[in-house]
Amino acid sequence: MNTPVNVKDVVREKYGQAALRVKVGQGGCCGSAPGAIDCCDPITSNLYDAGQAGDVPADAMKASLGCGNPTALAELKTGETVLDLGSGGGIDVILSARRVGPTGKAYGLDMTDEMLALAEDNKRKSGLANIEFLKGEIENIPLPANAVDVVISNCVINLSGDKDRVLSEAFRVLKPGGRFAVSDVIVRGAVPAAIRKSMELWVGCIAGALAEDDYRNKLAQAGFTSIDVEVTRVYGLEDARTFLAAEGLDADAAAKEIDGKFVSAFIRATKPAPCCAPSCCSR
Repeated sequence: MNTPVNVKDVVREKYGQAALRVKVGQGGCCGSAPGAIDCCDPITSNLYDAGQAGDVPADAMKASLGCGNPTALAELKTGETVLDLGSGGGIDVILSARRVGPTGKAYGLDMTDEMLALAEDNKRKSGLANIEFLKGEIENIPLPANAVDVVISNCVINLSGDKDRVLSEAFRVLKPGGRFAVSDVIVRGAVPAAIRKSMELWVGCIAGALAEDDYRNKLAQAGFTSIDVEVTRVYGLEDARTFLAAEGLDADAAAKEIDGKFVSAFIRATKPAPCCAPSCCSR
């Protein structure tokens, strides 16, 4: 009898291993070290430009396991408070802290002790005082309601087994008018179960990628409005060929089933603000 896989435990173990490899100089996600996470190029590469890379400690860049660059697209403003769900080694927290400036604040939330230790080290190296890392799970955010202006995340929500809870928690901690601005992996179109499972393992590192319509519906059910999905990367056959072969699948036969259907996307939504105009209040 097969023992059910606890995805959260697997993610905690794999991301902890990635943090430890960075600490001992073996690199992060992509590398030949035993137990390396199978989520290498083209997913985690070339997400940050040279200017952004120069704004963070090298170890923060090495520990980046995301699929996008939410800080480049979130339009952060001076003085805002930002929360990064699944902050890892802290790259997006550090970039956010620089964008919001000393009058703003950037929180990072992670459940992995090794990643939190690495993030605290990167915080020290950055010299920034407006950063705080929190230990916890994205399904139970340890912040009060209406606490942050922006929630960001970089390819982490797809790892959760309870996405409805994650989105509900993101909605709760956002201030009215606050913004949800995350990078994540989504699926566009129908994919056979065996191929989908293998592709998710490759694209998302133990993933549970949602279909685009499902993601939109879950955001709406959580209370979000102004939902928008912008594709930032498309994963095609050539990207996945080696992985599919290792999984015992015929890549050429799978081509039409996967080509263009697994993508990284930037997902935006807004927590509605109460209307204070006379036309609203008189209704």
